[in-house]
Amino acid sequence: MERLPTPGRPVESDASPESAFTATATINEQGIVTGWSKDARRLLGYAASEVVGRPAAELLADDVGRTYPRPPHGRERWSGTLALRHGDGHRLELRLLAHRRTSDAGITEWRVMSAVAAERRTPDGEPLREWAFTQSPDILAVFDTDLRLVAANAGMERALSLAESEMHGLHLPEIAPNAVSHEADRWMRLALETGEEQNLQAYICPTGVSPEHGWSTSLAPLKDADGRVRAICLTAHSRPEGHLARQQMLLLSDAGARIGTTSDIARTAQELADVAVPWIADFTAVDLLDLPHQGNEPASAPSAGPITMRRTSVRSVLEGSPESLVAVGDAITYPALSPPTECLAAGRPALYKMTDSTIARWAAQDPRAAWIRKYGTHSMMIVPMRAHGITLGVVFFSRHQRREPFEPDDLLLAEELTARAAASIHDARRYTSEHTSTITLQHSLLPHTLPGQMALEVASRYLPTGTPAGVGGDWFDVIPLSGARVALVVGDVVGHGIRASATMGRLRTAVRTLADVDLPPDELLTHLDDLVIHLAADEGGTDPSAETAAGIGTTCLYAVYDPVSRHCTLARAGHPPPAAVTPDGAVYFIDVPAGPPLGLGGLPFEVFDIELPEGSILALYTDGLLEARDHDIDDALDQMFAALSSPAPTLDTICDRILTPVLSHSPDDDIALLIARTRALHSDQVAAWDLASDPAIVAQARKHATEQLTAWGLDNAAFITELIVSELVTNAIRYGQPPIQLRLIHDDSTLICEVFDSSSTSPHLRRARTFDEGGRGLLLVAQLSDHWGTRHATTGKTIWAEQSLSAA
Repeated sequence: MERLPTPGRPVESDASPESAFTATATINEQGIVTGWSKDARRLLGYAASEVVGRPAAELLADDVGRTYPRPPHGRERWSGTLALRHGDGHRLELRLLAHRRTSDAGITEWRVMSAVAAERRTPDGEPLREWAFTQSPDILAVFDTDLRLVAANAGMERALSLAESEMHGLHLPEIAPNAVSHEADRWMRLALETGEEQNLQAYICPTGVSPEHGWSTSLAPLKDADGRVRAICLTAHSRPEGHLARQQMLLLSDAGARIGTTSDIARTAQELADVAVPWIADFTAVDLLDLPHQGNEPASAPSAGPITMRRTSVRSVLEGSPESLVAVGDAITYPALSPPTECLAAGRPALYKMTDSTIARWAAQDPRAAWIRKYGTHSMMIVPMRAHGITLGVVFFSRHQRREPFEPDDLLLAEELTARAAASIHDARRYTSEHTSTITLQHSLLPHTLPGQMALEVASRYLPTGTPAGVGGDWFDVIPLSGARVALVVGDVVGHGIRASATMGRLRTAVRTLADVDLPPDELLTHLDDLVIHLAADEGGTDPSAETAAGIGTTCLYAVYDPVSRHCTLARAGHPPPAAVTPDGAVYFIDVPAGPPLGLGGLPFEVFDIELPEGSILALYTDGLLEARDHDIDDALDQMFAALSSPAPTLDTICDRILTPVLSHSPDDDIALLIARTRALHSDQVAAWDLASDPAIVAQARKHATEQLTAWGLDNAAFITELIVSELVTNAIRYGQPPIQLRLIHDDSTLICEVFDSSSTSPHLRRARTFDEGGRGLLLVAQLSDHWGTRHATTGKTIWAEQSLSAA
C-alpha cells in the first residue's frame, strides 16, 4: 500500500489561519479512514485522496503501524489527546473527541473532531466569569458560612428592588422577611452541613410577582480545593407559563413513588405527611380510626357525634412539629360539630379560613385546637381518608408560614395525595387482617407439641414468610406408628394465604389417616396424589385459580423409622432430599428417588431403605430454607451442613444454628424444619418366638410371654398380656397361614404385643350374637388394649395390640 506523503511537503491551505475551525474525519470499525474534511486538511496538511481508505494508525506520530486506540466495548463516546504527524513531518499534540454513530443502513463508524481556536485576542478568564455572574438574567447570590450575603447580581437586585450594597452582610430572612426566605435559610444550613446541593420546594418571589409565578430556587455549596464548603450559591430561575401545573404533576408522580412503599400503616401515613410538607402545606397531621376487633372494617360513615381517632403521623416546617399538641400514637377525641367530625360524617373535604364560624366554634370548645391560633394558622384543609367506601381517618393541611392561602386547586391536589395514601393503608389493613387470620389458621393446623415416642428424639421449627404474599402452606408432622415405629413428614403446599393454609390442613389430616392404616411410604404418597387430583377437580370447576389452591404441585417427604431394625424407609414427591449425619459427624444427602409433585397423577413413587446407626441425625426441611440466603443454594447447603456436623448439646441448638443466618432478613417463603436423632431398641427390650401352626402351641405362647414379662419386671401386666397373646395367636392359627411369630416390645411406659402370619387376609372387629361360639377375640383385644390394628407387609400381616404400663 502506498504510504502517506513524506515529511517536508508544503501545507496546502485555502482558509485564513486567523479564523477558528473544527477538523473532522470518519473512521470505520476496522480503523480505516472513510471521510476527511477540508478543515482536517487545513490542520494536518493531507488531501482527502491521500488519507481516505488508509489505516488511521498511519497518522500517528509514534509507533506507526500499530492499531489505532479503540474505545472500550460498548462506549458511544471517546475523548483524549493523541500525537499526530503533520504533512510536513512535525509532531502535533491534539485533543480529540469521537462519537460512535450508526447509519440507517446499519453501518457503524466513528466521527472524530478537533477544534482549533481562533488566533485573536479574547477577554481574560476572570472578566468573563465576573460578567457571567453580574449580567445573568437569573437570580444569583453568594452567602458566606454565616449565611450572610457577600455578593448579588443584577437579577437579585431587580427581584428584591435592593442594591447589593444594601443587602451586603445580611441574612436572607433579614433581606426579605417572609416564609420563603426562612425556608431557604433552613435549606442553606443543610447545604452547609451536608455539602450537597439542595432544591427548594419554595420560591423566591420578585417584587410585584405573585407566588404562583415565583422563581424556583436551588442552593449549591461552593468548595475549595480541599473540599471544604466556603460559601453557598443561591440560584433562582423564572418559571415559565404552566409551570404550576407541571409542578403538581411532578408532585403526584413523586407521591406515587414515595407513598405506600411498605405494608406498614404508620409508615404510609408518615410518607403522606412528608410529601405534603413543604410542597403544599406548612403542617400536616394524619389521624386514623382504630382498627376494630376481629378484623372487621371500620364504619363506612362515622356518626356526627364525638369521634375518637389516633394521631398516626405529623410533619411541620417547624422543628419538632410543635403544632401537634397530641403525640404520635395517642388517641384524640373530636367533639360533635367540629370540622373534622363534620368532614368525616359528610365524606367530603373542606377548605377553611380562620374567620369561618365553624373554626371559631371548634377552637372555643376544644383545647386541643389551640394550635390553630397559637401558630398563626390562616388557612386549613381537612380531607377525609376513604378507600373502597370505607372511612379510615382524616388528614389536616394548614399554612402559617406561607402568606398565600389554600386555593381550590390545592384542595384537589390534597385529595389526590390522600386518596393514594388511603388506598395503601386500606390494603395494608386488609393484609394485616388476612395475615393474622392466616397465621392463626396455620398455627392451629401445625402440631403444637410433638408426641412422645421411643424411636426418635425430635425438634422442629416453623418460620413464616414476611412478604406481602402471605403465609404459605408448609407443614411438618411426627406420627407414632405400630411396632414402636414413627413417621416423619414434611410438606409444602403451592401458594400463600388462607387457601394454601387450609389445603395444608386437609393434606396433613389425610397423611395422618393414611399413616394410621400403616401404608408404606410409596403407597401413602400415591393415595395422597389421588386426593390432590380430586381436590383440584372439585374446586377447578368454579375457580380457574383453584388448581394451585387445591394442592397441585405440592411436595411431600414421608419417612418411617423402625427402632428395632434401625431401618428408615423413605419416599418423596418432588421434595428436597433429607440430610443425614452419622454419629461421627459426616453429613450426606439420602439418595431418595425424586418422585413427581403431588397432583400430576399416573407417575409412580419409589421407596428407599437405609439402615441408620443409633445416634444418627435426620434433617427434613422445605425449600424455603435453601432459597432464604439471597437465592444462593450452594451457600445455603454449606451453612446447613456446617450446622448439622458441629457438635451440639441438643437438637434445638442445631435448629437454631441452621436458621440463624435466615433471621437477618425476612424469608421469601415459609421454612419448616424437622430434626430427629435415632434411638434403637436392643435385645433387652424386644423378644420374639417362632410358633408352629398348631392350637396346642397357644399355651406355650402364653408361657413365653409370662416368662418374658417376669424377666422385664412387668408381672402386673401378665394377666392382660396372656389374654391378648392367647387371642392373637389363636386367630393367626385359625385364620392365618404359617409361619407365625410372636413378638413383645417394651419401653418404660408401653408394652406392644405383635403376632405375624403370612396370610394377607385382614381381620375385622364385629360384635358376636348371643348364640355364636366365636367372634369375640378381637373385641376382647380391643377392650383390653389401648390401641390395636393390622399392619401389612409385602407378604403377610401383623396384628398388634398396645397397652400402657402405667395403667397396668
